[in-house]
Amino acid sequence: MDREAEGPSGVGRLNRRGFIHGALAMAVSGHLLGQAKQEVSMTDDTVFELRQYTLFGGRRDTLISLFEKQFIDPQNALGSHVIGSFRDLDDPDRFVWIRGFRNMEARGIALQAFYGGPVWAQYKTSANSTMADSDNVLLMRPALAGSQFAVPKREKTQGVYGVTIYDLASTPAAQFSSFFAAEMIPRIQDLGVQPIAQLTTEEAPNNYPRLPIREHDRVFLWIARWQNIAQLDSFIRRSQAWTGWRDHAPESVFPALARKPERLRLAPTQLSGLG
Repeated sequence: MDREAEGPSGVGRLNRRGFIHGALAMAVSGHLLGQAKQEVSMTDDTVFELRQYTLFGGRRDTLISLFEKQFIDPQNALGSHVIGSFRDLDDPDRFVWIRGFRNMEARGIALQAFYGGPVWAQYKTSANSTMADSDNVLLMRPALAGSQFAVPKREKTQGVYGVTIYDLASTPAAQFSSFFAAEMIPRIQDLGVQPIAQLTTEEAPNNYPRLPIREHDRVFLWIARWQNIAQLDSFIRRSQAWTGWRDHAPESVFPALARKPERLRLAPTQLSGLG
């Protein structure tokens, strides 16, 4: 693991102009948000990293403080857009964050610029000293056209986020995405939840190998926001009571549905772009 090369990238105030359009009223297709009209911000990015860091005991707040003071604005300026940063509610030693890039070429350029630049050179020792592991990284792309981050107008109060991750193994991503849109999105929406992103593994080679990713793991994930942890937990309980939702799954898709998904319950940090 090359923690020196990797480390966190994305702190400070979120510069939305760097990666997100201003909020606008627009029609959003039913498979994505399920509402005819909603005020949203749409990212132009098409490549994303979901990064989960395991930290040494008691060091999470130290890393978050450093991350928010030193790494967000420099990365945004270089094309490595910090979309959200979070405390894992189920692990006090886990820090999770998401960043996006316009495309794979832009990713390589942005990462080289940041990790080869003066900010990382100055703070990498402090950042790396908090981390036991920083290689749990999923490289992702939109699962369907337009299913990258569609972020509702920012609420006045901070919410919580849930990430549900399905292990695809050999299941074709396009077939799983289609099944999810047709069979699962309506059930999710019936519980009053609107996904803000549906992503699947970007299978292009890692073009910045100094930063390891989970190259052999193929996944599908969706992300949503809840107003509080009680609402998120209520959704999880109610969705676990669904019955018959796998009955008509194509044979090629069923193996991915037979395995229980990984769930992350996340609380945004103070300066998270997703609040």
